[in-house]
Amino acid sequence: MKLFQKLLLAPTAIGILTPMAVSASEVNFKEVSNYSQSDIEINQDSFKSLSSTNPLLAGGEGLESNNNSDFETDSFSSTTTLDGKAVFVIGAVDGNLDLQETTDAGTSTATITDDAGTAQTVVTSKGKKEKQSEALSFGYVYQMNLNTSFTGDDNLYVRLKSSDGFENFTSKPGNYHNEAGSHASIVKVDKIWYTFPIGDKLTATVGPKIENYYMLAASPSVYKPKVLKAFRFGGHGAAFGASTSTGLGLKYEADNGFASSVTINSKGAQGTKGFLTDEDTTKLNVMAAYTADNYHLSATYTKQTGGFNAFHYYSTDNIDGSTEHSGYALRAWFRPDETGTAVPSVSIGFDTMDLDQASSGYDNANGYSIAFNWSDMFQADDTIGVAFGSPISGSDPDTANSVSEDVDPFLWEVYYSFRPNDSIEITPGIFGGTDVRDDADDDIFGAVLTTTFRF
Repeated sequence: MKLFQKLLLAPTAIGILTPMAVSASEVNFKEVSNYSQSDIEINQDSFKSLSSTNPLLAGGEGLESNNNSDFETDSFSSTTTLDGKAVFVIGAVDGNLDLQETTDAGTSTATITDDAGTAQTVVTSKGKKEKQSEALSFGYVYQMNLNTSFTGDDNLYVRLKSSDGFENFTSKPGNYHNEAGSHASIVKVDKIWYTFPIGDKLTATVGPKIENYYMLAASPSVYKPKVLKAFRFGGHGAAFGASTSTGLGLKYEADNGFASSVTINSKGAQGTKGFLTDEDTTKLNVMAAYTADNYHLSATYTKQTGGFNAFHYYSTDNIDGSTEHSGYALRAWFRPDETGTAVPSVSIGFDTMDLDQASSGYDNANGYSIAFNWSDMFQADDTIGVAFGSPISGSDPDTANSVSEDVDPFLWEVYYSFRPNDSIEITPGIFGGTDVRDDADDDIFGAVLTTTFRF
């Protein structure tokens, strides 16, 4: 069955879900910010200072205010709020068969000459690509967020999550869906960290399960990605690629819009390798940012060691051979004073990387992202999203040693989201790309219908 035949089911799904939405009880989820789509919600009446101690992160990773939890104090802490969501995703992707192989993808061979002039042949295995199909598939997410304060200024966050059915939407960066996960229908602690203030302007965060972007000084993007994870944070690239691990962060916020942060993530801290040892896999991010009411500018330096390669969310396969790398993520965004007009919010990102000790044969890599959101266009709380860009690809190849130019990748998404009521959101979307992975055959086109129930 061709993709467009499969997608004839999408209007039927909308027809089924819309009556459910109209009959659902309405719950008012008030957003702290009109550009942050939240997975974490906090009772602002109880914890007024939390809005200043946690960054508002766009792309489904921000903070909201919600007062919908009401539990007896003898059965549940009166300082703990609970909220959550259930997500249904139905879709298919033409070109998925070109992104997957059932056998080893082979090896690449490069001859690298060091500073002393000594030539060394390096063979790098590319491993196996994901096994995917072009069939219509159905995925789901069920998530619960718990926030607890012990002093009124701190916050302990725990996220319980289960998901399944995203096997056809996990190829990075081409079709990795914004809601995709690998929980195999098992409910588990997916995130856990503790945030607390140090004086008036410093905030510290520590957690055994956290990504670097939860600890940033400021939000690097106001674009809300509803289809592909690659478009989070102005490009889920060099500095902001996700990898859940032990993390520590310190953020400074001045009164004039300037802010800075330092974060460190370690994959060895919970194992035998240990925290910040020579065998550890680590990621250091340092951000400097200025944020006004309508615009933002920031630069983030990243240093990654031990093969930490979370940038793969927004990069080609061909630069994965680097075990030591550093780079910069430059971000800017603008949003208009009023929604409902032809003027969109705009988010721009540019990533550049220095591939130290790169067995791939590329010395550098770079990519970009440009994204637009129009809100409240046809009804309240609706959003139109358009994003496109070039995933990070290798540059300056070692042509003297038979290392050729990397592919020229391109990726895009378009969606429309609307809310039949305050607690249900429906988002049809399409996406596609060319040369998205590691060769010129990696071209895709897909369509998805996402329905989110918030409670």
